[in-house]
Amino acid sequence: MVLDALSLLCLAIGLLFFCAGTLGLLRLPDLLSRLHALTKADNLGLGLVILGLVLQAADQPLRAFKLVLIWLCVLIASATGAHLIAQRALRGKAEDEP
Repeated sequence: MVLDALSLLCLAIGLLFFCAGTLGLLRLPDLLSRLHALTKADNLGLGLVILGLVLQAADQPLRAFKLVLIWLCVLIASATGAHLIAQRALRGKAEDEP
């Protein structure tokens, strides 16, 4: 019962971080600010969602390991993508400039 409540809390907080990242993407003024808000909020949000799911899969260690592995792969891909987008923007090839 307590594990289910903690899992639900992690999932709900993760959803709030996803919403905050989306709001930052839509409301912040420049590309680098939007990129920062989106990557930080999404990585933390996904971490909390994965934690909530791992708590539900506590009796199945292989399933919990796969969930953590997915989170690590997304972290690496997110960092790489954000780095490439920021490099392109710093070279003056950003698409959102007027």
